[in-house]
Amino acid sequence: MMVRTFLLCVTLVFCASNAALAHFGMVIPSAATVADKKEAALNLTLSFSHPMELVGMPLAAPSSFKVYLDGKSEDLQAALKPATVMDHPAWTTGYAIKKPGVYQFVMEPSPYWEPAEDCFIIHYTKTCVAAFGEEEGWAEPLGLKTEIVPLTRPFGNYAGNVFQGLVLLDGKPVPGAEVEVELYNRDGKYEAPNDFMITQVVKADASGVFTYGVPFAGWWGFAALNTAKEKMDHDGTPKDVELGAVLWTEFLEPGRK
Repeated sequence: MMVRTFLLCVTLVFCASNAALAHFGMVIPSAATVADKKEAALNLTLSFSHPMELVGMPLAAPSSFKVYLDGKSEDLQAALKPATVMDHPAWTTGYAIKKPGVYQFVMEPSPYWEPAEDCFIIHYTKTCVAAFGEEEGWAEPLGLKTEIVPLTRPFGNYAGNVFQGLVLLDGKPVPGAEVEVELYNRDGKYEAPNDFMITQVVKADASGVFTYGVPFAGWWGFAALNTAKEKMDHDGTPKDVELGAVLWTEFLEPGRK
């Protein structure tokens, strides 16, 4: 009986470890670049998930959703409509690109309580869309609570390129920040060889800069994780808050003649 109990406990621990997948806020546009007017009517989908395994989680109404262009922001919160992504509540909206520029879309979600990690999760999630040949401003910080400032242009990249980003928290670099990396396995065609391969992990250097070589095409998410100084109340008990700086960018295969 004792042996059975022990084996059961080991099995439960093993299953629990398998279930501890990385979380990613997601803002995915219908196009990462806009070259002509036919592509200018964007559709943006906001969700929360384990993107490699296509395991969704509910995304409550975001605290804010904005687009930044030329140093100014526009509030898109009121335009969000309920949607379903990976069988869970999500949000969607349209946005019309009207002039050249680098459009940075940013979601701040409502705090998400994660019982498995005994903490709240807030992922400040950003993606860039370049339009009509313009590519200035993509490396400018937006002044978010935490963010990844790309050091590699976050659009127009081939699969196989090296991507670099700077992790900021309260506007300052985070030395040694841990960055989780996952593919949005949208069509389910990839399968990780083992659990370690689901989420890639890299460390930022002493300047807060991380580097990752993207192996194949698709939308890739980078999530730099830090713990907030302040705690949040959960049923009368103060709990930690995981602050995620998330950046999504697309990598493409070259065309063939």
